[in-house]
Amino acid sequence: MNMMTIPPRPALLDTPEQDMLIGGQRVPALSGKRFETRNPATGDLLAMVAHGGAEDVDRAVKVARAALTGPWGRMKGAERQRIMLRLADLVEQHYEELAMLDTLDLGAPYSRTVLGKVRAGALLRYYAGQATLISGETLDNSAPGDVLSHTLKEPIGVVAAINPWNGPIGMSVWKAGPVLASGCTLVMKPAEQTPLSALRFGELCLEAGVPEGVINIVTGMGDAGAALSAHPGVDKIAFTGSTGVGEKILLAAAPTMKRVSVELGGKSPNIVFADADLDKAVPAAAMAVFANSGQICSAGTRLYVHSSIREEFMERLAAFTKTIKVGDPLDPQTQIGPVVSGPQMEKILGFMEGAVAEGASALVGGARLSGTGYDGGYFIQPTIFDNVSDTMTIAREEIFGPVLASFSFDTIEEVLERANATEFGLGSGVWTRDLATAHRMARGIRAGSVWVNCYQMLDPGVPFGGYGMSGFGRESGPHHIEEYLETKAVWIKLD
Repeated sequence: MNMMTIPPRPALLDTPEQDMLIGGQRVPALSGKRFETRNPATGDLLAMVAHGGAEDVDRAVKVARAALTGPWGRMKGAERQRIMLRLADLVEQHYEELAMLDTLDLGAPYSRTVLGKVRAGALLRYYAGQATLISGETLDNSAPGDVLSHTLKEPIGVVAAINPWNGPIGMSVWKAGPVLASGCTLVMKPAEQTPLSALRFGELCLEAGVPEGVINIVTGMGDAGAALSAHPGVDKIAFTGSTGVGEKILLAAAPTMKRVSVELGGKSPNIVFADADLDKAVPAAAMAVFANSGQICSAGTRLYVHSSIREEFMERLAAFTKTIKVGDPLDPQTQIGPVVSGPQMEKILGFMEGAVAEGASALVGGARLSGTGYDGGYFIQPTIFDNVSDTMTIAREEIFGPVLASFSFDTIEEVLERANATEFGLGSGVWTRDLATAHRMARGIRAGSVWVNCYQMLDPGVPFGGYGMSGFGRESGPHHIEEYLETKAVWIKLD
């Protein structure tokens, strides 16, 4: 029996107008404009949020630049570490509130959002550990005479983080961690669909002792993100989101040669061999795509099942999918909530209609959920398409919804070629009990992550990122902080 307690409505929402956080102060947009953020499960208004524009971005970047030369810029790694450890404690203490903000803003079940507590604390503590490990090297050289050479590692400067809407508080932590550890400063632009938990996170940063101006939150639409990308006072951009927007960010960053890391879309293959443990592979294959209503960049949206077990596997997968509870995100039994917005729902439904027109058939689902319990919300049935060819639109394009395309295969060589026949390369899954098959697939798949007999596992110490149109740069792992540091060579002639 699920005894999970649903927390009360977050106190943040007692203030119907939510301002940005710049220089340690909550401030309205200079234009005075605001935009709505609504609960996608009910359509209810949550808050009117400051609609920041280019002038607000400029203000935040200047504040962040000034903070680099203040107490923060003179702070040793050990003190940054102490602040980050306090922040980790505060995030954990307030995580139920943060998770509820995400549930109300995103529509993800509270039973899912609250599970991020362990990861959020672990990420902040991992990066806190890295704050004291930043070091240069003493390097030998071949210069004539008595000459010493060494390197210094220095913070790159002002970082712009542009976040997606599908995991709001998790993304805030993931973007802020290396910034704080490296001694950089941050202007974060959360997605306009889900801005609330980022604002609360910024308040917790101040409470933990992060100096004013180090963490700034600018809420707004795409024009604010575009202004950040092009701003000459920004030294690095860390972006997570769609491939199309990622391309625009690269173009905007080029004139000022900003350092950029981008984690973009995916169309990840999940491959089940004949010897797989079906009791584990069936539910995992379903939740690899249906978790978070399919709104995960590395979702396993292309399912390849060996022809010898395909009939049994698909029957079991369809039966499992029909048991998934879709509904009220505040119901402890709910597994899948609505998608984030009306436009996103219409986009997904358009993909589903197009799949049928191209000859695919819905084995399960295939429509919007409506009626009692779904009125006012953007609910879509978990959907499995059969009779899918590799050239169909749903087999090639990222849908970002609870839609699975299924295929059969016969040989390793065949499935590797088909799995890699995509512009994306973010995640992938392999289900087999054969060690040789596992290793051959892990080496052969072109993707940033290969999960064998599991899916969607993440850890602060293990890098995550993509190949090809899924982006470049890695988050997490021991080298992530290098993306936020400059290397300076120092030469000292002694004679």
